Amino acid sequence: MQENQGFRVALLTPGPISDQSWNAAAYDGLIRVRDTLGAEVRHVQTRTPAEFEENFRQYGASGYSLVIGHGFEFQDAAQRVGPEFPKTVYATTGGTGTGANIAAMSFAFDEPSYLAGIAAAAVTRTGVLAVIGGTELPPVRASFDAFTAGAKSVNPNVTVLTAFIGNWDDAGAGKEQALALIARRADVIFQNADAAGQGIFQAVRETPGVWIVGSNADQNALAPQAALGSVVIDIPHAFLLLAREVRDGSFTPRVVRFGTASDVVRWVPNPAAPALAASVQARIDSVRRAFADGRGPTLVATP
Repeated sequence: MQENQGFRVALLTPGPISDQSWNAAAYDGLIRVRDTLGAEVRHVQTRTPAEFEENFRQYGASGYSLVIGHGFEFQDAAQRVGPEFPKTVYATTGGTGTGANIAAMSFAFDEPSYLAGIAAAAVTRTGVLAVIGGTELPPVRASFDAFTAGAKSVNPNVTVLTAFIGNWDDAGAGKEQALALIARRADVIFQNADAAGQGIFQAVRETPGVWIVGSNADQNALAPQAALGSVVIDIPHAFLLLAREVRDGSFTPRVVRFGTASDVVRWVPNPAAPALAASVQARIDSVRRAFADGRGPTLVATP
């Protein structure tokens, strides 16, 4: 491992790193940067825009090389604080805001979400699917729209119910929302709710005949008998690529886009789940190749 005492990286997450999803993956990325590049690293959980700015400013004043705000919601804070500390690179995961020392990582999460929709439409017995999010952030909405489009490419008559919990950390509310949708005959649920998603997984584990699709990290092990698969972002790899640029002095401010071709975003089927019909799997493989080649179905641009 190359030691670089002058290279320091800070990570701000909007929720707990124990969520086994979005925030946990970011923390894994921070640790990978530490272990691979020899960086000194720090993490802090922040909840409000005021805290976003306060911590961005604190790490900039302390001379950190790279500060990552993990989420679309950190964009405004990066735009306000970035110009104050031109020697620090600020990056957000999600969004399109850039500046002289500001980058945004954009993940085409909608592409594997479309593939998940194909799989979901193939296994539903009721013809009713559901999507549950934490809050209605644009990237979450885009992935849900893509999931719906993928499902309707298989069965135009499928119904997709949509719900948002209103936060990202209330597992009890997540379970309650999932049970309410199951009561409306939803038998496949695509969740993107971070720590609140733990409650959704619990509801599915307790309800025979219902499938769940994980998000952000490979969550298949959270419900081995009920997970259809997971829509995964390899956040650690993305963080490492950006951090290496900053460390090596080759960073250029831009929107760094990661799509299917990069393998940073991908559909990961649950190996413990029954195999999909050969025709369905062939369709998923064909669409995945099309996305990688830039010829996939037209989707709403991911922020």
